[in-house]
This record gives sequence, structure tokens and C-alpha cells, in this order.
Amino acid sequence: MRKGNRAPAAAAAVVTALLVAGPAPAAAEPLVLTALGDSLTQGYGLPQADGFVPVLEGWLTARGHDVRVINAGVSGDTTAGGAARIEWTLAEQPDAMIVALGGNDLLRGVDPAASRANLDAILQATDAAGVPVLLAGLPAPGNYGPDFTRDFEGMYVDLAAEYDAILYPDFLGPIGEKATQGLSLADLMQDDRIHPNAEGVRQIVEAIGPEVEALLERARADS
Repeated sequence: MRKGNRAPAAAAAVVTALLVAGPAPAAAEPLVLTALGDSLTQGYGLPQADGFVPVLEGWLTARGHDVRVINAGVSGDTTAGGAARIEWTLAEQPDAMIVALGGNDLLRGVDPAASRANLDAILQATDAAGVPVLLAGLPAPGNYGPDFTRDFEGMYVDLAAEYDAILYPDFLGPIGEKATQGLSLADLMQDDRIHPNAEGVRQIVEAIGPEVEALLERARADS
């Protein structure tokens, strides 16, 4: 064979190999995790990088998860506000969702029956959309009475069971644990004594992180 025929033959071989192999697989898209909540989710009073959502995304990424966390926290929001905006939150088609609402219901003394109905509406919508949920609750203070405490805390337990959501009973878990020990919270809270500071957020993320990983595993299994 003459040298002049080698290049076309080699090119033909490459084309044949590509046709046999088929197109290269597309890179997998990162999972999209939406955090629906209030100021605790939004990152009130903190530099953006120190808020719950970016710290959680960084924690998950450092552990090898390909995930993008969307901040759907609105300061001052109640369960009613969350229910009102759940449809357009789901319009962004998240793969999974953290629902962390109820703190402002507590501050306003909202009837737990109303809070429960709002959370139920949120979980109905996520269930219909096929979006797995981690439902993060909060403990009720004793000043509202034992019936209020029972009904408020119980709604998270009952709804998580009804909708097969992952239950995380206390979003502020590490802070609450320290408070029950009678220790100062100055190292974990902002001056308003309501919102966590950067260190408080870091500890919250460390505590809830494994449950969020379990949520992502559900999302991957469903995809």
C-alpha cells in the first residue's frame, strides 16, 4: 500500500470506532436540595457564607456529595407562609427538600392545629411531586402548657410517619442540648438570643448532616 493511502484509512478506522462506541455519556447533574424554612434557614444576621445553606452545602461537598443547596428560607415566615409558597418552590424541581418551619408559629402562639394543617399541605405537595423530605421540628416551650407542647411536638412525629419523611425532631439540637445542661449559650447564639451565630450554625450542620445524607440517598434511589 502506498503511504498516501494510510491517512484516509486511519481516519476511517477512528470514525468506525466512534460509531461503535456511541456518544460519550453526559456528566451526571448534581442533586438539587431545597431548604424551605424561616430565618434559621435564611441565615439571619450572618454573612452569607456563614448561613445554614452554604455551610450545609460545604459540609456535604466535603463528604463527596455532588449537590446544590437552594436557600428557600424567608425571615419571619410561618408554616402558613411555607404552605403559601410551596408550589412555586417545587416549580424549581428539587430532588429533595428540608422543611424547617414552626419557630415563628411558636413565637406567635399559633394554635398547633393550624400549624399542623399548614405542614400537612406542604407535605401533600411534596409527596405529589415525588420529592423526599426531611422534616425538622422544634421543641415547644413549657409556658404554653402541656397540651400545646404535646400537640406542637407531636405534629412533626405524626406527619413524618404519615408521609414517610425523615424526622429530625430539633433543628437547633446542639443548642438545645447545651441549654438543658444549664450552660451558657453565648458562644453559639447571636445577641438576640434567638438566632445562632456562625459557630452555632456549624454545630447545627454537623448534627443534622448525617440525616441530610440519608435524604440524599433517598433522592438518588428515586432518580
